[in-house]
Amino acid sequence: MLKPADPPLPEANGERPIGELVNQLVENGKAYAQAELGVAKAIATAKASRLRVPAILLGAAFLLLQAAATVLAVALFLALLPLMGPMLAGLLAFAIFAGLAGGLGWKAVEIVRRDL
Repeated sequence: MLKPADPPLPEANGERPIGELVNQLVENGKAYAQAELGVAKAIATAKASRLRVPAILLGAAFLLLQAAATVLAVALFLALLPLMGPMLAGLLAFAIFAGLAGGLGWKAVEIVRRDL
């Protein structure tokens, strides 16, 4: 006749089964990862809140700089207008500012290529 399976042995010497230890290790790892993620989120939120006002000011400064460049382009066009026709003055003003923008863009690309 077959003998019934033995019941699981009580923990001997205070040791726990491997499966239980692995399960606890996985749960502790998950809790640690979630805590680290919470810390990273808190740090990012704190930095973002500190940078909000400077970012707004920088955006406003950029818009004002863009307006100043537009005024300069119009002033150049109006200065060239008496010397040549409106079409030629517009094309020359465009060429000057397009050349400046191209030069700045080219320099930026060179810096990025050099640093990477």
